[in-house]
Amino acid sequence: MSKGELAFVEWLRSVCQVDPARVPIGIGDDMAAVILDGRLVLTTADMLLDGVHFDTRSQSLRRIGRKAIACSLSDCAAMAARPRGAMVSVALPNAMSMDDARRLYDGMVAIGGEYNCPIIGGDTTSWDHPLAIDVSMIAEPMSNCGPVRRNGARPGDILVVTGALGGSLAGRHLDFTPRLADAEFLVNELGESLHAMIDITDGLAIDAFRICQASGCAACFDVNLLTAAASDDARRASQYDGRTPVDHVLHDGEDFELLLAIPARALPKLNEAPHVPMPVGHIVPLAPGEGPGLYIRHADGQIKPMEPGGYQHFR
Repeated sequence: MSKGELAFVEWLRSVCQVDPARVPIGIGDDMAAVILDGRLVLTTADMLLDGVHFDTRSQSLRRIGRKAIACSLSDCAAMAARPRGAMVSVALPNAMSMDDARRLYDGMVAIGGEYNCPIIGGDTTSWDHPLAIDVSMIAEPMSNCGPVRRNGARPGDILVVTGALGGSLAGRHLDFTPRLADAEFLVNELGESLHAMIDITDGLAIDAFRICQASGCAACFDVNLLTAAASDDARRASQYDGRTPVDHVLHDGEDFELLLAIPARALPKLNEAPHVPMPVGHIVPLAPGEGPGLYIRHADGQIKPMEPGGYQHFR
């Protein structure tokens, strides 16, 4: 069996069978969903590690705490779910002071308050190792259309993002705004025309591939559209590291913008969105004998296959 996060999640989904009458959404989306007393409740969990998702040597504990909650809020946005409460478990370094721990939680409490998502419990431990934070969040659908999943993309759909991409490590990966307002606008304005959605955490390419896997289709990016979607941070980074802005857009990750698949006829409805979405490509049918994959249309019109690059844990 090949190694990597994608392969491991596919194996895990195959062995963790659920009763769809009780668990209508299991492994494979940004959140899971269970039926409790006739109501649909969504839940997500995010583990953040010092040296991987943040760096306590150079970043403030308040910003780190804010990011820990914001990541789960972004998962809620990805499925058009309204957050209701967070459970936070931490493994604090033994060298951390009480004031340090309070600063960490100050960041969590502050952003939770912005989105009416209080911390309602969790667990506190300590050890002689770096800081680790695990956040679980519960939510409910924003609309009667139910949560938006990854598996509804259809050939002909336009792939759209809610903001500029790439270069997030310049600081946006800590200070991003979870796109909950955008998600609520999209699900209420588009309804069932919002075919699929995901938040961009590991990179546009690999997260688009996740939509393709779930939907049984392929995606084709347009290099001109990708260039237009490059953030100022991506353009600045490309001046120093030799990578193109398009490469940053496709592969940097931690943008926490939403990627959605919608029919072309729905595009005009997005002009009043909190952040006017930008097209980056479209969904195409599977080629004969091929599985889900990615393609890119270059400036000269040539279309070539591309790898679903981006960040993967367990590489």
